[in-house]
Amino acid sequence: MTRLQKGLWAAVAVAALAAAGLAAYGTRGPDATAGAASSVKADFELTGHDGVVRTEDDFRGKWTLVFFGFTNCPDVCPTTLAEIAQTMDDLGPQAGAVQPLFISVDSGRDQPMELAAYVPQFHPSILGLAGTPEQIEAAAGSFKIFYERVPEETAPDGYTMGHTSQVFLFDPDGTFVRLYGYGTPASEITADLRARIDAHG
Repeated sequence: MTRLQKGLWAAVAVAALAAAGLAAYGTRGPDATAGAASSVKADFELTGHDGVVRTEDDFRGKWTLVFFGFTNCPDVCPTTLAEIAQTMDDLGPQAGAVQPLFISVDSGRDQPMELAAYVPQFHPSILGLAGTPEQIEAAAGSFKIFYERVPEETAPDGYTMGHTSQVFLFDPDGTFVRLYGYGTPASEITADLRARIDAHG
């Protein structure tokens, strides 16, 4: 683990203490309901932090973890990305069957370059995805998630983003499986994924 990664994880530990709702300049949006999530169908065309344009079809054959956030998020996003990173480490050889995606809802500040400087610091397997306002709106609509720009004088550029904080899981066929609520520990996600990967064969 690099010095930068250690610093990020230390920041996550501090942020976790304040991440129950609104903290500094980050806002948790309303969570997706189980009923609404049951009809989720991933549909997007976004640019990865590696500069490659991706759609949902590029991830067929893998279990996909999808989380929406933004790089200037002080609490919810780094905490969740840290849990996903720990999950990938804990899965060991089975990690190859899983692809984590971080979709930015902040098209004004997050482009592939910003995501490339941020996302891999948590784990090299996590892929950041960015897009135009129209592309992000379409992706958010397909996942039925909430996001909005929130004015905040103390935040970078004078605004923050409110957004749904759950992690979505899709099976290798691209079918929605379940939601992991904000704060779900890596150990629980890992155990659930292990069972599903083993059962899937």
